[in-house]
This record gives sequence, structure tokens and C-alpha cells, in this order.
Amino acid sequence: MAKKSVGRAIALGKCPQCHEGDLFKSKPYNLRKFTQMHETCPNCGVQYAREPRFFEGAMYVSYAISVALFLTVAFTIYFLFGRQPTYVFMTSIIVAVILLYPLQLRYSRILYLYAFGNLKYKEPVVTDQNN
Repeated sequence: MAKKSVGRAIALGKCPQCHEGDLFKSKPYNLRKFTQMHETCPNCGVQYAREPRFFEGAMYVSYAISVALFLTVAFTIYFLFGRQPTYVFMTSIIVAVILLYPLQLRYSRILYLYAFGNLKYKEPVVTDQNN
């Protein structure tokens, strides 16, 4: 069986160990539940949080994503529309942050788990049904 893509697993928010189980309990824009994660993988049973308060480190990843978002919005406005008043940049950045916050939170946790969770992909065990 071919190894499943890490990039695809990250993009879909799947377990780092089996690349099949979901990390989060709901869709990103379910605003009541978008932060809720499974404690263990529904598919392979691995525990996601390696220690208490493990995902607090994801704040640093979230900060980096925020800086990239701010710069992307600011440069896009500048290069598309030229020099604008400061309120145009600030309003655009605030709107982008509010709209993308659920995705930013999720991907900061996903990237942190993949980078520091010490979970490696394991091939599923295939049993021979014919014997």
C-alpha cells in the first residue's frame, strides 16, 4: 500500500499517525464548536495532546500565520490600488483576520502537532482474509 501524502493529511486536518482520523470534531465555520478537537484519533486511537496544555505552543505558529496574513493583505492592497490611507489597510487586515480566524486556529494546531507531536505515519496492517 502506498504511503499517504503528508501535505494532503495536513490540508484535510487528519491524524499524523494514520492520515485518516479527523483532528477536529466539526467543520471550521461551525462557530460554536470550531475549537473542539478529538482527544484521541477516531481511527487509530493515538492521543493527540502529548502532555497537559500541549497546544499552547500553537500560539507561536498562529503568530507567524498572523504576520504572514497581515503582510499579504497589506502588500496586495498596495500593489493593486497603490498608496491608500491607513484606515484602508487597517480595516482590510481586521476583516481578513476575523474571516480567517477559524482556519488560522485550526492550522496552527495542525502544524504544531505535525511538527512537535512526535507522531510518525504508520502503514496500516493488512490482514489476509483468505486464510
